[in-house]
Amino acid sequence: MRLVCDPDGDREVLATDVETADSLASQVRGLTFRRSIPDDYALAFRFATARTRDVHMLFVFFPIDVVWVVDGVVRRVERLRPWRGYAREEADLIVELPAGATANVAVGDRLVLEE
Repeated sequence: MRLVCDPDGDREVLATDVETADSLASQVRGLTFRRSIPDDYALAFRFATARTRDVHMLFVFFPIDVVWVVDGVVRRVERLRPWRGYAREEADLIVELPAGATANVAVGDRLVLEE
């Protein structure tokens, strides 16, 4: 699976190694206790409905970029700091990536998980 941003027909692959947090345990664990992630990695949290969702950085040792998406459209992009970062926004998909991976992603862009 890969993660693609498609702002204006100019497709940019953000990650080629996408892991899905599809169980409650994997969603709670997220990136906690990992020391790093590869440059082409993303962790995707898919939900059945859009609602306000939190992301925290407790026990995450490195900065990450987080994207909140509703119906394939980016609602928020935020860089979170290790240990102390926290943010919330409405989403039916949240994607966590290495810091800097979302440099070209903006609110309103389309984000697609491709099989």
